[in-house]
Amino acid sequence: MFRYMLVASAVLACAYAAASYNTDATAYVVKNSADIQPEGQYQYQYETSNGIAAQESGLGGHQASGGYSYYSPEGQLVQISYLADENGFQPQGELLPTPPPIPAAILKSLEYIRTHPQYQEPQQQYQQVQQQQYRSPARVQNKRIYG
Repeated sequence: MFRYMLVASAVLACAYAAASYNTDATAYVVKNSADIQPEGQYQYQYETSNGIAAQESGLGGHQASGGYSYYSPEGQLVQISYLADENGFQPQGELLPTPPPIPAAILKSLEYIRTHPQYQEPQQQYQQVQQQQYRSPARVQNKRIYG
């Protein structure tokens, strides 16, 4: 009975190991190149045996552009391209999430706010004028003393 349990355990262990075997663990670099210039310009690219690839070029610390690709667990090719400059990191790709469109009522409200200045209460306007006059160094007060 002990032998059967031992053999069954060995078979289950082998089945588990085969199911959890990851082909990415044995991936290797197929293609690799890099070029770095003394002025700061650079470019590199690489590709692995499991379908991962990337490339980038740019000027160190100022801007970069490139892209990368890989296969999702579902087997779909994912490709992302990007630009990074003074405006930040700007990726583009089909699988990146996008915000929903802004509803027409919100756009109309924003346009109304843009074209109509804010209303200020008369009391607030009076206080603002008083504060500006009080702070003004050019304001001179004349005092008359009657005796």
